[in-house]
Amino acid sequence: MVSPLCSTTSRPSFSLSSVVRSSTLRRRFPIVGAICVLTFGISSFYPSISSPLRTSFAHSLSSSSPRQKEQSRSFHSTIMAATSSTVPCIVVYVTVPNKEAGKKLAESIVKARLAACVNRVPGIESVYEWKGEIQTDSEELLIIKTRESLLDALTEHVKANHEYEVPEVIAMPIIGGNAPYLEWLKNSTRD
Repeated sequence: MVSPLCSTTSRPSFSLSSVVRSSTLRRRFPIVGAICVLTFGISSFYPSISSPLRTSFAHSLSSSSPRQKEQSRSFHSTIMAATSSTVPCIVVYVTVPNKEAGKKLAESIVKARLAACVNRVPGIESVYEWKGEIQTDSEELLIIKTRESLLDALTEHVKANHEYEVPEVIAMPIIGGNAPYLEWLKNSTRD
């Protein structure tokens, strides 16, 4: 279920002033806002390409046919080519149980050149169902910037070096940005 704060299709039934008055929300809004913008902001700025991009990227990560995967990568590559001369890039989210695990995993990912940069965001609280029970845990979020072609290797590295039975590894496309940064990302990761 999408939070009403992140929803792009429905409007919340409460006023903005009631949201701003919530002290809990004010403390967490920068993180929630950043994740919402990264996740849903594409449709606000590029409505003509966001739906096909989201759909094609989702297909490339699913068990679709090789032809469908190649078509979606081609579409993604076309958008990246229009905005820079670099390779298709992604942002990957991984949660870890604590600061030490986050530091260790982030450093191993960058050292292996599986990513150019890993941001560590402390203070995430995750609520989820696991083995039939609702769980709530404090975690740290890793925001990983890498090449799209390294997603499989990155996923395997996370699975091999993570203490969770089923670690979170989710990816979203980078459709453009600061060309020198994207070039640095390309040069800081392995081929």
